[in-house]
Amino acid sequence: MGRVINTENIGKQRKQITRSIVLAIRELMTQTGISDEVKDLSAYIVIGLETIADSIDATVEPWEKRGYWLKADKFRLQWEWTREISKKMRVAILSENWADVAINIANLTEKLKNVDMPKRHNLGTPWRGAYKELSKRMSK
Repeated sequence: MGRVINTENIGKQRKQITRSIVLAIRELMTQTGISDEVKDLSAYIVIGLETIADSIDATVEPWEKRGYWLKADKFRLQWEWTREISKKMRVAILSENWADVAINIANLTEKLKNVDMPKRHNLGTPWRGAYKELSKRMSK
């Protein structure tokens, strides 16, 4: 039996999540007023950032096993902002402080300005129901 190759590695998942976050930000920019769609989009961005932040240790673990400490530390520093922004946005969303959400979205847009989005993407609308999911996570 041959080797099993996982084509859905953490790096690909992180890239897909960042693209979906950029898509959610673009959609959020078209919204006027606070609606359920705005809440879902904002919550999805938080969940996506938390997922990225949680994937960092799994990414650097093999490097640390091989002794590539500088590479691992550099990578952690490169993605450190994901946890900070997600925490701030989580608090702002759940307290319905939409001014702070807007400020954090602006900061996030600056961080993700170099993400390339294909003209044809198959990401859909993954943010549907994200606000409910975020609220559930808080009650646990």
